[in-house]
Amino acid sequence: LSDQKICRPDQAKKQRSLSHPPDKPLLRLVTSFSVQCTSTPTKNSLRINALGLAKSYAGSMTKPHQTLLIELHASVRGAHSQKAFEFDHLFLENLPSTMQKLYAILKTMRPKQWTKNLLLFAGLIFSHNLTDTSRGLRAVAAFVVFCILSGVVYFINDIKDLESDRNHPLKRQRPIASGELGVTTAIVVAGLLAAVGLAWAFTLNLKFAAITSVYFLLMIAYSFFLKHLVILDLMVVAMGFVIRSIAGIYAIENPGEHIPITPWFITCVLFLALFLAICKRRHELILLAGKATSHRPVLEHYSPAFLDQMVSVVTTATVMSYALYVTSRVKKESVHHHEHMIWTLPFVLYGIFRYLYLVYRRDEGGAPEALLLKDPGLIATVILWLVSILWVFYL
Repeated sequence: LSDQKICRPDQAKKQRSLSHPPDKPLLRLVTSFSVQCTSTPTKNSLRINALGLAKSYAGSMTKPHQTLLIELHASVRGAHSQKAFEFDHLFLENLPSTMQKLYAILKTMRPKQWTKNLLLFAGLIFSHNLTDTSRGLRAVAAFVVFCILSGVVYFINDIKDLESDRNHPLKRQRPIASGELGVTTAIVVAGLLAAVGLAWAFTLNLKFAAITSVYFLLMIAYSFFLKHLVILDLMVVAMGFVIRSIAGIYAIENPGEHIPITPWFITCVLFLALFLAICKRRHELILLAGKATSHRPVLEHYSPAFLDQMVSVVTTATVMSYALYVTSRVKKESVHHHEHMIWTLPFVLYGIFRYLYLVYRRDEGGAPEALLLKDPGLIATVILWLVSILWVFYL
């Protein structure tokens, strides 16, 4: 079955009929089968088949098989659907109670969103300090701090929106809304995580701690009221990315050192973040149509035409800002070969155009962090861009 490109319902039924306790090879077969199911054109029916397979075997699942259950969970959970959320409950039932709590906590922290925090490594790369082990470790610590604090913000958001999430067809399956994680437990965990994250930030240096605190407070304000203010909601999201980029630079500074931050670097980050945020709003507005305002109330103030105009503006600004950034520091005496940075521009152009294609022709863009990890074109572009940057700065 694992070699077949298309799964048929009769094949799933045949697999469900197996009643003996699963051994590892069989579980691997089921996992492979589920992966095939979730990648075929008839996604809805085949995801149900994959879910049925999981239910058939979960009852006899033992601890040695939990790693494989996680594999199976990942393959079915990849779909943003009601069935995927149902599988979460099945998955949790087959884990010890302590693991259930830890999984619910991790799920509430939204690990998929942590890719946004990779921006903290930009300062390490563009300041030509990638080979400095000490600075590298501090950049990793800064990344972990932001993952912790952004997770706390999601805790606060889910606690605040508890009642509305319970009435939402998909959000009601979130750990806090579904009752998997009690409100009191969530508050305690959020408080502990916030204390750990902020304390850790102060161990790096005061500048990093200060800007991290600003980010944390800004995101809390966004969760409570800024996300309901038209246009300003997009600006705050973009500023979150700008703060990440600056924090990454502050984190790697040595005592008494000042690493210069060019205006064009900030401008590039700002416009790129706006580009992604506006495309996401457009996707939500068009995909949800009449139900858009129940998902995100601020969407009632936007229209597809208005967002298309904003996309045009920020697309142009993003490309021009990057073009000016890679040419503004060209000097013959430059030891870092800045004159060759212009050759990284084609990758940025392709990446922007590819993203626009996915948004306008394939109706994607609702989850930029997921799209970056699953679209082959974007993945290849990012890798090639990084390779070209490393070639310019370090070779």
